[in-house]
Formats: sequence, structure tokens, C-alpha cells
Amino acid sequence: MRKSLIIALGTALAGCSLMPDYQRPEPPVAAQWPQTAQPDGVRKAAELDWRSFFPDQKLQALIAAALEHNRDMRIAAARVEEARALYGIARADRLPNVDVAGSGQSVRTPGDLSPTGSRLTSHRYDVGFSLLSFELDFWGRVKSLNEASLASYLATEEARRALHLSLISEVANAYFTLLEMEERTRLAHETVKSREETRTMIARRREVGLAGDLDFLQADGALEQVRAELASLQRQQAAAANALALLVGRQPSSLPEGRALPDQGIVADLAADLPAEVLLQRPDVLAAEKRLIAANANIGAARAAFLPRISLTAGLGTASSALSGLFGGGSESWNFQPALRLPLFDGGRISSGVDLAEARKVIAVAEYEKTIQQAFREVADLLAARTHLVEQLRAQQAAEKAQSERLRLTQARYKAGVTSHLEVLDAQRESFSAQQATVQTRSAGLTAAAQLYKALGGGGG
Repeated sequence: MRKSLIIALGTALAGCSLMPDYQRPEPPVAAQWPQTAQPDGVRKAAELDWRSFFPDQKLQALIAAALEHNRDMRIAAARVEEARALYGIARADRLPNVDVAGSGQSVRTPGDLSPTGSRLTSHRYDVGFSLLSFELDFWGRVKSLNEASLASYLATEEARRALHLSLISEVANAYFTLLEMEERTRLAHETVKSREETRTMIARRREVGLAGDLDFLQADGALEQVRAELASLQRQQAAAANALALLVGRQPSSLPEGRALPDQGIVADLAADLPAEVLLQRPDVLAAEKRLIAANANIGAARAAFLPRISLTAGLGTASSALSGLFGGGSESWNFQPALRLPLFDGGRISSGVDLAEARKVIAVAEYEKTIQQAFREVADLLAARTHLVEQLRAQQAAEKAQSERLRLTQARYKAGVTSHLEVLDAQRESFSAQQATVQTRSAGLTAAAQLYKALGGGGG
């Protein structure tokens, strides 16, 4: 009966834990999206593979190469392996370490120290199983450390997923930027050619007295201005290409034919459910929550340091005076050595450890809430951008068409001698600006769609 009582008491103590019960903080955001955000949509980003969302085959090849070769992605994958190994070490601490050990010893005793008065030589050989310093986790200290290590590992895995999704979005954004700069550079080349023709025409008109020096200087100045704009656009195009190459890590040997900016075919019909349902499934939010769980578990380990720590060291085997007798004829040997350690005075080290763990939990809670707030703002901004950029592009295309028609009419009036060349220059500038703005707006819409896919926790694939 006494043995049964001891076993029951040990079982009850083993179930004790000083780790606080984890309570997920309430999301510090509104229950609904702002009125400016339009959450309506058909497809759910979390269920949508990135290859389905980005139909451009060249972009798909670049994203696949980036996921394989990008250095940040490699670091993140290695971090996951590091965290997994640390979790394996922490988990192993909950189990006893049993070793097979063998030893031999020879001792010569001088005659004046020998009980028989004669010099003696003795031999001893041991072999057996040993259990070294296994802690009985009565207060859940080792369990809490194991829980903290597991949560840290899972946080690292979620962080890798977040980087995976961010990299997809960043490659798409860099690709759209490069297409934008190529399109704008092409328009600038065409404008340079057109203004060169205009300057040549005015030079001829000046020769026959139909135009003055002022008209020629205006045409020459307008040409040089657009040449400067072309050089700036070429510089930006080179920078965009370099940025994309850095993200990809290693340029694929061959790429399929890509689509032009207006032909990307991205449909941003992504649905945004209630904020709590969307945000809590994002990998960056999940990573922040796992870090919070780890901080919560570390409090249990810190509290358990106040209580006694009981460890066991034991061994079971055979011993013999001859090596040949270890496995036949040897004598049974065993040792059992429990140890109890109870802190009495440590200068406040353990108490400070608890304070440190609790302070880190407060930090983790604040970081978790901040991550949710940032995610809420990101999604709300992109939902609003999705709607307004469509309207902006529609209006910008109409403005471009109007400016193009104005330029055509103004040039015809100038050739007929009805209007001045200054009005032609003004129409050229406005038409060129409208063309550039249309390309920029279209690129902004595609970039917003890629960012919305990431913000809503896209499936990644």
C-alpha cells in the first residue's frame, strides 16, 4: 500500500506545471474592414497557388528560380533546420539517457599497506548500463523548456513561410517595375524620334521664312528635354533589372516568352473575410503568436527553478576480476544515486529570471498585437487600392486618348498656320506625360494585386 501511495504521489507531482495557461490576446483591430476597403471577391488567396494567380510564364520561371536560389530564402530554410535541431535536443532532455559502459582497472598495493604483508596486484573489470543525471520533472521545468523550444521551431517555420510568400510578391513587383520601365523607355524613344522630326520640319520652314529662330529653339529645347528623360528612364530600367536579378539569385539559362504589361491577365478578385479570420491565418501573425507561446512557456521554466530539482544516476551490470569473467561467472553490480538540489540563496538570480521571462512575455504580446495591427492596415490599404486604381486607370486612359487627339489637331492647325508652335509643344508635353502616367498606373495596379495576394496569406504553392 505504501508503494502504491508513493507511485500515485509521484504521478500527481509529475503532472504539475507552473507554466501559465496560454490565452490568445484579442486582436486589437476593428471587427470589420473600413468603409474605404472593398472586401468582396470570388477566390480565397490562401487556397490559390501562385502559378494560378500569376499566369505570365516568364514571371513563373523567375519566381521558381528565386525560391530555389535566393540567399534570404536559403538562410530562412537553414534557420528552420537549426530550430528543428534545437527542439530535438530539448525534447531529448525529457527522456533518460542510457549508455553502455565498460571499464577496467588494475591496482598494485605495496606490501607494507597490504593486509597480508605481501605486495598485491588486483584487477577489476566492469560492464553494464548506466543512467546519468536524469531529472525527475516534478514541476514541469523540462516540459516547459520543451514547449518553448517547440513553439520557437514552429515560429521559425512560419517565418520561413512568410518569407516564401513575400519573395513571390517581391519578384512579381520587381518584374512589373521592369516591364513598366521598358514600356516607358520605349515611349520615350518614340517621343525622341517624333521631336527630331519636328525640329527638322521647323528647320526647313525657317529656311523658307515660314518659321523663326524662336520656334526652332523651342523645338530643340523640347527635344533635349525628352532625351534627358530617356536617359533617366534607361538608368531606372537598369536598376530595375539589377533588383530583379538580386531577388532571383541565379538567372535561369532560358526563359519563356513573357507578356507585356497590359497583357498580364492578373485577376485580383480575392475575397477578404472578416479581419479576425484573415489576419490570424497569415504566416507572420502565426509566427508572432508562436513566439508568444514560447515566452509563456519560459515563465513556467523560470518559476520551476525555485523548487527542488531531483536527478537520478544509476547503473546495472557485472564486475569481475578477470576480463573473461564479465559475461560468464561475473558478479552482479549496481549503483543508485539520487540527488536533490534546493536553492537557498542565489542573490536574487532565480527571481530575476522569472521577472525576465515575464517581461519578455509582455514584449511578445505587444509584438503580436503590433503585427496584427500592421497586417490589418496593409490589407485595408490594398483593398482600397484595388478599387481606386481600377478607376484611376480608366480615367488615365481616357485622359491619354484626349491628349493624343489634342496633339493631332494642334499639329494639323500648326501646319495650316492657324496656331503657334508653342501650343504644339504644350500638347506634346501633355500627351507624353499622359502616356507615362498610364503605364505607371497600370504597373501600380499589378503591384497592388501581387501585394494583396501576399497580404491575404496566399497559398504560395
